[in-house]
Amino acid sequence: MTNLFRQTALVGVLAGLAAPAFAEDINITVWAGGSNDSDSYRIEAIEIAADILEREAAILGEELNITVEGRRDFSGWDEFKQGVTLGAEAGTAPSIVVTSHLDIAPWSTAGYIVPVEDYVDLDAWPLSNVYPNLMEIASYGGTQWGIPQDAESRPFFFWRETLEGIGYTEDQIDALPEMVASGEYTLANVLEDAKKALDMGLIEEGYGFYPRPSNGPDYAQFYQSFGGELVDPDTGKLVLDKAAMTEFYQFFVDAVAAGITRQNHIGTDWNQWYNEVANGRAAFWHGGTWHFGRYAREGNDDFWNTIQFSLIPAGDDDGRANTITHPLVYLVMNQEDDRVEEIAAQLVAIATEPRLNSLHAIQSNHLAVAKAQSDIDLYRGDRWASEATEVLLGAANSQPNHLNYGAFSEAMFRGLEAAWSGVQTPEDAVAEVEAQMRATIGDDLIVR
Repeated sequence: MTNLFRQTALVGVLAGLAAPAFAEDINITVWAGGSNDSDSYRIEAIEIAADILEREAAILGEELNITVEGRRDFSGWDEFKQGVTLGAEAGTAPSIVVTSHLDIAPWSTAGYIVPVEDYVDLDAWPLSNVYPNLMEIASYGGTQWGIPQDAESRPFFFWRETLEGIGYTEDQIDALPEMVASGEYTLANVLEDAKKALDMGLIEEGYGFYPRPSNGPDYAQFYQSFGGELVDPDTGKLVLDKAAMTEFYQFFVDAVAAGITRQNHIGTDWNQWYNEVANGRAAFWHGGTWHFGRYAREGNDDFWNTIQFSLIPAGDDDGRANTITHPLVYLVMNQEDDRVEEIAAQLVAIATEPRLNSLHAIQSNHLAVAKAQSDIDLYRGDRWASEATEVLLGAANSQPNHLNYGAFSEAMFRGLEAAWSGVQTPEDAVAEVEAQMRATIGDDLIVR
């Protein structure tokens, strides 16, 4: 090689080193369903992750510009899900959605989402630190489609002053979570205690047991309280246990007959409901771990001295105390540009780091998705997060990712509503539910 050739080659190399890196501009849109101001980190965590990814690229000599646009101003879940599905059909879907894990089965089947496992290393930090059961909830058909965005649980609540009024000591009230977990305190005790409170004039008629006023995962818990199973572990088929469903419906019918639950309770305004349970108008109710913050906004700034919480009590000897966790998940939507999918998945992985996820967990009163969050000062120092995790998550299960679970859940609630409102007996309501489920679910249903 001549000196001239060497000099020419060196100039070319130096010129290449001096040239600015090609700038890459990526637009990421994030839609978060069921989110309000306290849930802002569902989007803000992606914005923080984008800044981190840009800085990492800069260290490698690359210019990566990520613009994140978020939306959470939906009127409700129906508008959100309709927008996502219409966008997916039209090729204009957001890059990332925060939604129920129950959307994974239908949306993956329809081709709306892509497997997150195609773009990230599930065995590397921070995804390797996520609780395995939550990762399983975000999978379907042996594929990891999503990453848990948060965790929660749905406890049973007791108003302490009402319990004291019917004779409970402070120590007995403090022991209720363990009594519920062991099966010593059951839903039969709930009816008995609520009736005592009503007869003593401590509560108004219809406010002894004050359930949520619309359908939701919570009601599957009461089916499980009487021994019902949602899915058969061997076949993966949905299960209708007619005896458990009948007892579940009968519990609510008995509550109405005793005057401790209103027959026309379903449809109560949610704002009214929150205010009433937060301030002691009801003796017993059920809700979610995120209610802790909502009660404070409703004027109850002394949760620990006014409210006790536990698992949902067992209904009988065939059932069990339980709670359902209904994690929201990050899903990457199918995009025209694979590079957008890749960046979106990387942002989701970064947003799952314990410190970032803890910002959302504590601000919104949700629970951790990763083991290491218990070592984060912000999370460890929060009494509600720590105690709710200890009392609830060990017994938590989830609704199944099954294409027909939506139909199962709707039929179950329609049957409950028919029995609750007195339109049908529990037995007749279950018979109609069976007929509906057989017609809509078919071979994917086991009837016991």
